[in-house]
Amino acid sequence: MKKIAVLGSTGSIGTQTLDVVRANKDLQVLGISAGRNVKKLEEQIREFQPRLAAVWEEEAAKELAVRIQDLDVRVVSGMDGLLELAAMPDTEILVTAIVGMLGIRPTMEAIRAGKDIALANKETLVTAGHLIMPMAKEYGVQILPVDSEHSAIFQAINGEHKDEIHKLLITASGGPFRGKKRADLEHVTLADTLKHPNWVMGQKITVDSATLVNKGLEVMEARWLFDMDLDHIQVVVQPQSVIHSMVEFKDGGIMAQLGTPDMRLPIQYALYYPHRRYLDGERLDFAKLGQITFEEPDMETFLGLPMAIEAAAQGGTMPTVFNAANELAVKKFLHQEIGFLDIYDIIGQSMSRHTKSENPDLEEILAVEEETYRWIGSRW
Repeated sequence: MKKIAVLGSTGSIGTQTLDVVRANKDLQVLGISAGRNVKKLEEQIREFQPRLAAVWEEEAAKELAVRIQDLDVRVVSGMDGLLELAAMPDTEILVTAIVGMLGIRPTMEAIRAGKDIALANKETLVTAGHLIMPMAKEYGVQILPVDSEHSAIFQAINGEHKDEIHKLLITASGGPFRGKKRADLEHVTLADTLKHPNWVMGQKITVDSATLVNKGLEVMEARWLFDMDLDHIQVVVQPQSVIHSMVEFKDGGIMAQLGTPDMRLPIQYALYYPHRRYLDGERLDFAKLGQITFEEPDMETFLGLPMAIEAAAQGGTMPTVFNAANELAVKKFLHQEIGFLDIYDIIGQSMSRHTKSENPDLEEILAVEEETYRWIGSRW
């Protein structure tokens, strides 16, 4: 029996992780967490019977404790609760499906406790990769990528020699606005933005896909996961979303991982690595597919990608500014307080005003995040 804990169990990745657990009788969930979705969390607790439930908001935690008082499940709250869940004594793997920089501390706590990390929280490596990767090596734990693109690379290099890798090719669908120009994006609505052509994802990541910020975050994350410099990471638009990413080796050979757009595959691969399990669902039918096409990303229209690459190239605290600015901008866009193109303006202005600090520790990273939030809040 493999015992796991899930940070962010009520979100898109969290619920699909529980789908994988539901289909495999040798997985047991000992801990789950949510922000404030008490109703959904209660349903999950009653089905999976964890020992511990962590709720970010204290009032929501109190409500949950009342609702499940008939069960032998302890309820904790706040950051202390997340840290306790991350380091639960009997778990082997922590699935970090929580959104935002909130995931950094629990991930570090889990590493200290010797847990492998099934990583779906981009911000952890984007802002603190220089801390996380050496720490994982020190404590002898695995960072197992759950993002479909990073999982594809991870699968493609399995059994290969790292020093023979020439280039990482990260694929992008292009999002709902692929082919449009800046003038076309001036009046797009929230509803337009949330209509992803291929994937069913949470709202934040769907907006990030539309701006290509998501692809920029993936480049930044891949840099740390696979120890590759930015000059050897390339983004390729693959509109059908069947090639999830590729790896080019020194001899020119290219390995690609293909499949239907189903996040349960990379989740299950991380949970059972290095083994594979049967996964029900639709299979890729090449006869029906007919063709796979490729394009270069439009980096003049979709500024999220070039700005992310610039932030990564500068390093230090600049990736934190990029990430924090995008998080707050997307939140404002989801609340319909700003327009789609304002997201780029907020990120760009936040980066241009920031004086970066090299090699920041965790406290400085979190302080820069807060300072970026305050600056944006005073202007938008």
